[in-house]
Amino acid sequence: MTTDLYASAADSPMAPAERCFAVTPHDTATLAQATKALFVGTGGDVTLRSVFGSEDVVFKNLADGSMIDVRVSAVRATGTTAADIVGLA
Repeated sequence: MTTDLYASAADSPMAPAERCFAVTPHDTATLAQATKALFVGTGGDVTLRSVFGSEDVVFKNLADGSMIDVRVSAVRATGTTAADIVGLA
């Protein structure tokens, strides 16, 4: 069993992620959980909606292995060419 020395520490947007999950871009669905950031395994464009955003934004020409430090509620299929996206929460 792994010992977590930080188990009693308060979580915050600035704290390291406690959960990671695969993100499948979708044009209408939102993520089950908002992220602290996204990891982009295979580069390209990512179209997303931030947690408090009212419209989608495109992050263009991301390199392989990029991190997007944005709290995200949705990643859209239309306009997203990047792949292997992981949500960090």
